[in-house]
Amino acid sequence: MYVRRVVPNIRSNAPAESADFYGVLGFEEVMDLGWIRTLASARNPAVQLSLMSEDRTAPVVPDLSVEVEDVDAVYAAMRARGAEIVHPLTDEDWGVRRFFVRDPNGKVVNVLSHR
Repeated sequence: MYVRRVVPNIRSNAPAESADFYGVLGFEEVMDLGWIRTLASARNPAVQLSLMSEDRTAPVVPDLSVEVEDVDAVYAAMRARGAEIVHPLTDEDWGVRRFFVRDPNGKVVNVLSHR
């Protein structure tokens, strides 16, 4: 399976201040849905992080996001191994298909593909 990118998700109750802080490190805002802001490096746009106050369509804020080539195949593989699915496979309005799974350390991983 091919991983396209990994993005840490930082829970933030102060997204503007957090964006300013990470701006000093060279990050620029590339997406703002109100409840999630994604920042990327201006020189290397694949380097990203997200600031989240909540997840509007899921029960928890994930700890990280992993974009994969085939989210359906990863979902089937995680179910086959008995992994805890925290949020079911869902097509979201903003153009991704995703699910959440809990890793062995208790971290919630948002696994997604762009449609």
